[in-house]
Amino acid sequence: MNEHSNIVPLRQPDEIDDPLTNILRSGARQLLAQAVEMEAEAFLAAMKGLKLPDGRDRLVRHGHGPVRTIQTGIGAVEVARVKIRDRAVTSDGERIRFT
Repeated sequence: MNEHSNIVPLRQPDEIDDPLTNILRSGARQLLAQAVEMEAEAFLAAMKGLKLPDGRDRLVRHGHGPVRTIQTGIGAVEVARVKIRDRAVTSDGERIRFT
């Protein structure tokens, strides 16, 4: 085969060939994860006074949900969302939700 070819491989949209972009996305992923965790902790702290009749906290952390893709200026970044569970159901079936 000819070593001097005019064929140029095109970069795929999901493919990153720049190390700086990899570092930036990694940093963005960490910052977004920290922000989501801090927001969840602040939400739980604000709702700390809500208790069940037996004295347990009404709202509790319930792990992480599926990873979601957030579009940023440097491209798509995947972040796991925090799940918060409301243990109580009010008379109208309404639950407190964290979004």
